[in-house]
Amino acid sequence: MKKPLLTTLTALTAFVPATAARRPNILLFMVDDMGWQDTSLPFHTERTPLNERFHTPNMERLARMGTQFTSAYACSISSPSRCSLLTGMNAARHRVTNWTLRPDTATDEDDPDVEIPQWNVNGIQPVAGIERSAPATSFVELLRQNGYRTIHCGKAHFGAIDTPGADPCTFGFDVNICGHAAGGLASYLGEQRYGHDAQGRPISPFAVPGLEKYWDTDVFVTEALTKEAIEALERNRENGKQPFFLYMSHYAVHVPIQADKRFLQKYLDAGLSTTEAAYATLVEGMDKSLGDLMDYLDRTGQRENTIILFMSDNGGLSALGRTPPLGVQNAPLRSGKGSAYEGGIREPMIVCWPGVTAPGSTIDDYLIIEDFFPSILEMARIKKYKTMQTVDGVSFVPLLTGKGRPDRNRPLYWNTPNTWIGGNHRQEGIGQTCAIRRGDYKLVYWYKDGRKELFNIRKDIGETTDIAADHPELVASLSADLGQYLRRVNAQRPTLKATGTPCPWPDEF
Repeated sequence: MKKPLLTTLTALTAFVPATAARRPNILLFMVDDMGWQDTSLPFHTERTPLNERFHTPNMERLARMGTQFTSAYACSISSPSRCSLLTGMNAARHRVTNWTLRPDTATDEDDPDVEIPQWNVNGIQPVAGIERSAPATSFVELLRQNGYRTIHCGKAHFGAIDTPGADPCTFGFDVNICGHAAGGLASYLGEQRYGHDAQGRPISPFAVPGLEKYWDTDVFVTEALTKEAIEALERNRENGKQPFFLYMSHYAVHVPIQADKRFLQKYLDAGLSTTEAAYATLVEGMDKSLGDLMDYLDRTGQRENTIILFMSDNGGLSALGRTPPLGVQNAPLRSGKGSAYEGGIREPMIVCWPGVTAPGSTIDDYLIIEDFFPSILEMARIKKYKTMQTVDGVSFVPLLTGKGRPDRNRPLYWNTPNTWIGGNHRQEGIGQTCAIRRGDYKLVYWYKDGRKELFNIRKDIGETTDIAADHPELVASLSADLGQYLRRVNAQRPTLKATGTPCPWPDEF
């Protein structure tokens, strides 16, 4: 399959329903690997030292205009989150439970004690019949069918190389800027051609495609993507009547941690290490992109008819060369990317919907990444639609309008029967786990040895005190809820190598 570059499908001759012009524009701004604390905008009850480290004035600006969600969740790894986002399915159901890249090839580290299940290594697909994948209808395709001009810019990471799902256009995007199968990038630097050699050949599958005009310049990839997104928005504005959906999906702040020189010196002057200073520039460059897009909407008079949603795909990085030691970067949350603990799954989220969201407000009700599917369709006033898949997500629009509490006693579920390549640090919650949050309480279950941990997240956001021994009935109730759900959606679990038998479900141990 030819790799998608700057691709356009569904020309301007597409049918536009008469109601489309009255629908709002929607901008979904997705950051890669951004932790809950990687911002000067606090999502905790008080400011922390990490909030003082980072500089994100445009996140602060957006929050003043809209609503912060302080208990927004995703999966702990990129591909599961992005597949849930696009399809509305929980990861336990779509079975894309680790990061995808090559066709028919798992990305798990070997484990001495368990065999990893045959998860859907080929990702999600727009059609049925592709092995080890989950066929699904994306919400983007439904937006397109209802008159939206749909634009993808940046990281995709939906399907493996040489499968239809590698190309965002197969999921309903009219325009694809740089999205392909890879979940990371080879280089942020125009001087390094974003991962291409002197002959223009990609040095790895992680080379960013489609930005040739910025090669051999000092344009950071975050800036290049922002320029391309604004050009696509301007073309849509010039052509007139279609509302737009822009999925601004940055590769930042994913590794490699390379400094954006525009912002570097002040972080070095503040005494940060070279690595942490470079990381802070990735965050600030991402924030500048958000501000540039907001400025464009203001300048063109589109701001009042545009909904902006800000989200990250998984928790912040807490390993792979960052200093100080594991877990500290996301404090007060425990651990980070790849973990079932809060540092791996709790995300910074903001929604600004002019005329609906209360400026400067905060919502602590929880939600999860698959909830974006029905929420965005409701925002677009699309009430009737059909999908290939069962949609698990629940609209959070009632939280924005003040007309409902969809989270009340609602359980949230996570299933990661894999070993993430970032490391198997037992104390950090990285390994084969499943988890449930219901109300104030969260249960983490370890497949390998049946250990169960219980935390009161409302009182103990850092998950410092395991209270399982003090609440056996609650542990049993949450275990039953989690186990029954996993069986109901046909979820997967590892197999014990010593016996060749599947690990027990949480309500069987």
